[in-house]
Amino acid sequence: QVQLVESGGGLVQAGGSLRLSCAASGNIFNITIMNWYRQAPGKQRELVATTTSSGSTNYADSVKGRFTVSRDNAKNTVYLQMNSLKPEDTAIYYCNAYVQALPRGPRYSYWGQGTQVTVSS
Repeated sequence: QVQLVESGGGLVQAGGSLRLSCAASGNIFNITIMNWYRQAPGKQRELVATTTSSGSTNYADSVKGRFTVSRDNAKNTVYLQMNSLKPEDTAIYYCNAYVQALPRGPRYSYWGQGTQVTVSS
């Protein structure tokens, strides 16, 4: 079993910054993909940023140039640096990871509990 624990959410004024962290623990051989999703009230969950074990990254158009995703493979941790925050970034942010427990074993998807980010205007 694998646990994902997010931290770093909070209340910030528009234009401010926050850094989210997501630490994975448990039966982990390799984490291939780590994602950040968000869900605003009344809206569907959307993919915000992705990072792979090879270091490639991808972003939603709405956050490009403002958010940066990074990971520390030694700590099984992924970060989301959020700059120039806007009120429309307000949402619960979720960490998602695809984890292998064994070499050449299957990948399983795990989710964190979410952390609230609120941006005031």
